[in-house]
Amino acid sequence: MKYVDEFRDPRAVRELVEAISRIRAPRVRLMEVCGTHTMSIARYGLRELMWERAELISGPGCPVCVTPQGDIDWFLEAARLPHVIAATFGDMMRVPGSHFSLEQARAQGADVRVVYSPADAVELAQRNPERQVVFFGVGFETTAPAVAMSLLEAKRDGVANYAVFCAHKLIPPALRGLVEAPDFAVNGFILPGHVSAIIGSRPYEFLAREHRVPCVIAGFEPVDVVQAVRMLLLQIAEGRSEVEIAYGRAVSPEGNPKARAVVSEVFEVMDARWRGLGEVPASGLAINAGHAAFDARRRIEVSPPPAVEPKGCRCGEVLKGALAPEQCALFGNRCTPRVPVGPCMVSSEGACAARYRYGGVEGGA
Repeated sequence: MKYVDEFRDPRAVRELVEAISRIRAPRVRLMEVCGTHTMSIARYGLRELMWERAELISGPGCPVCVTPQGDIDWFLEAARLPHVIAATFGDMMRVPGSHFSLEQARAQGADVRVVYSPADAVELAQRNPERQVVFFGVGFETTAPAVAMSLLEAKRDGVANYAVFCAHKLIPPALRGLVEAPDFAVNGFILPGHVSAIIGSRPYEFLAREHRVPCVIAGFEPVDVVQAVRMLLLQIAEGRSEVEIAYGRAVSPEGNPKARAVVSEVFEVMDARWRGLGEVPASGLAINAGHAAFDARRRIEVSPPPAVEPKGCRCGEVLKGALAPEQCALFGNRCTPRVPVGPCMVSSEGACAARYRYGGVEGGA
């Protein structure tokens, strides 16, 4: 398959590893920001393959994982209202709230539906005009355009019973928060391919310019990731700090202007709370005044109890790269994909789920 098979070629990986072995650079810590990278690295054993030259650590690249407990609790309370149909992607179903999950709420009678796109949620509202459909808008810049389009579609077609609970996050401000933290100890970033296909490479330039952190935007196949490691080690060896693109088949410096224009039409930038990072300035999206009629926060009044973090869960530290999943006392013990305590063990992009499923050099299950 074009653009897949050649990027899974074991010979190409071996050649890149050999090239890496010849680079005169110290062993480094590199953070993969995207949860899809995290899963790919675990699946193909790339963490072990790179171990002698680079420690690969996971960052805040799982949108389900970084969604704060308070937002999850709000949506859970809304889902239990008798006139509401709660629509969500499947990853959110088993994420624990302070007291229960969407899966448990549905078992207790809440009308919770798994959809595959925001457009499906609009269709759900059209088929159920007597009910209020609320879509849980969780994601980064990658999914924000589709959610924006769903609001424009609902507005155009007069689907007044459709609303979005917007919990979208923006990656570059979160990375600024990471690099400006006093305990930041990462030598380079493997930047997300999906997000970058939308925003391009320019929004990351402050990382190299202001903070001297080398960056490479990478695809998700083994050759992609190993090539990104090679490019980062070359930057470090040569004393360079740049934002390079190793995923040219999908990413350009300017990104996707049409997608960004749709997002700007519907959303406005706001401060947002991230699990693990706390309040990050200008890192979230909110539905703007022109589309307020479709904002679930304004349309539905709920009063969730004070948010309670899962006892003993250290997802926040994992999301900052301060802790490996298996260093959490709950990992593989009280917390497993079957009975998860925190979101990093639930999501298909969660670092704990990846390490549990595929193991790792530091003794994962």
